[in-house]
Amino acid sequence: MTGVISIGIMEHVGHKNYQDYMEVVNRTLKPGGIGFFHTIGTYFRGKGNNPWTEKYIFPNSMLPSIARLTAAMEDLFVMEDWHNFGPDYDPTLMAWHANFELAWPKLKDRYGERFYRMWRYYLLSSAGGFRSRKTQLWQVVFTRIGDPQPDCRKL
Repeated sequence: MTGVISIGIMEHVGHKNYQDYMEVVNRTLKPGGIGFFHTIGTYFRGKGNNPWTEKYIFPNSMLPSIARLTAAMEDLFVMEDWHNFGPDYDPTLMAWHANFELAWPKLKDRYGERFYRMWRYYLLSSAGGFRSRKTQLWQVVFTRIGDPQPDCRKL
């Protein structure tokens, strides 16, 4: 069985390319194979990321929406599982922030005050996005239409 795994890519594909992306996955996925993508996403159709993150952290990024992803998958794949790990990502970001604060005295001469303020803002505002549930973390498992249902005990 051959699978396709995509981690952290959908945020950088852009909604105009989702259909092409899914068609490539469909061509690549062998019969009986399982597809998987892991992405940060949101429940609304946006046209980009927030302006600050767009400018300083992830230029040209865009959080995918449920509607846009499923539209691109329609007529190609059967959704086997869509799981939201968003509630777990807030504590992860807060742990990263705590570790960053602990390590900062050793890093400050190398990176400077501007980097400190930007990275701290990014980590804390990202945690806020997950707390508000505007931002989510999805893991999606799918198979090609026409393939038999996978036996998950053998995966």
